[in-house]
Amino acid sequence: MALAVTSASKTTSAARDRVRVMVVDDSVVVRGLIARWLEEQPDFEVVASLRTGQEAVDQVERLDPDVAILDIEMPVLDGISALPQLLAKKRDLVVIMASTLTRHNAEVSLKALSLGAADYIPKPETARGVTTSADFKRDLVEKVRHLGQRRRRMRGPRPAPATPAPSAPALGRPAVHALATDKAPPCKLRPFSHTMPRVLLIGSSTGGPQALNEVIAQLGRVIDQVPVLITQHMPPTFTTILAEHLSRASGKTVREGVDGEPVVAGRVYVAPGAIHMQVARRDNQPVIVLRDGPLVNFCKPAVDPLLVSAAQVWGGASLCVILTGMGSDGAKGAAELVAAGGSVIAQDEASSVVWGMPGAVAQAGLCSAILPLPQIAQKVTRIFSGERS
Repeated sequence: MALAVTSASKTTSAARDRVRVMVVDDSVVVRGLIARWLEEQPDFEVVASLRTGQEAVDQVERLDPDVAILDIEMPVLDGISALPQLLAKKRDLVVIMASTLTRHNAEVSLKALSLGAADYIPKPETARGVTTSADFKRDLVEKVRHLGQRRRRMRGPRPAPATPAPSAPALGRPAVHALATDKAPPCKLRPFSHTMPRVLLIGSSTGGPQALNEVIAQLGRVIDQVPVLITQHMPPTFTTILAEHLSRASGKTVREGVDGEPVVAGRVYVAPGAIHMQVARRDNQPVIVLRDGPLVNFCKPAVDPLLVSAAQVWGGASLCVILTGMGSDGAKGAAELVAAGGSVIAQDEASSVVWGMPGAVAQAGLCSAILPLPQIAQKVTRIFSGERS
């Protein structure tokens, strides 16, 4: 068992402002590396580095972390067993599941989301892979930052110590890491297109699997009318299982897109992990096009390639929904879709796990509606029934 507990000298207003992180992984190399990456960031504080889920459960109340990075496969108590116990002791804890890219671990990661985990991160299969993966490091740091800061804002400032330094001013979050949504002006809305949509396009990332499940489960009539194409930032295997979950939730045919297959009503197409899904028109028929190009907005699959190609295929007969997610992927494609006459709906900030992607399109003035998650499927259904306001 290894612990890294904050010293008294760090109990200052600056330390209280940092995102407190607990790393739980049975590999001493992996947890040491992750802890070092996080400690390099000025807005993080690693409060513990633990080997098992049981250690995390036993100490979570005393350590009071904002975020826990929880490995799935551990001795004594594994991650999926520890998750509900951690949340029972600390309801506002942000849990990020870490797992390798096996089908079993992908299933467990998606189950963890339904049990209250905030997100997951695919982990290289070996300690050497973790050491050399710049993508894993970047994604981990950004997930901890965005999810941790959001939880800190919702929770409010951490109480000051019993004997604070005299005249010490309270510190806010470091300005360099403040999110673009802070003190943002109200977003201007555009009129919906007067053209009846012939396709529904959905982009999502962090928090997306839960949001997609809620939206797709309510879109039965819409799916019967038009094809639905989804890009969710996910690795291979995860997208396969996501499609299976969405198929069960909706009772419709949901599967990963296949290169060259026709895009038809009654089906939902999910972009496969690690490849961009686009559309093209061949012999006057829309078809799926899979392209193994470079990362777009640090992602593959990315939302922008799908939306840009859809603007060329369906133009003003396109309706796009941007759900919760980090970053700004989808903003460029949404702009081209709107320029072609299409319409965009964004999930609102309050219901988003992270208001990065929907916030980017909203603040760019590209949206015709900005709605809480429970209202999105209802609005989409009304649009496909003829509503244009």
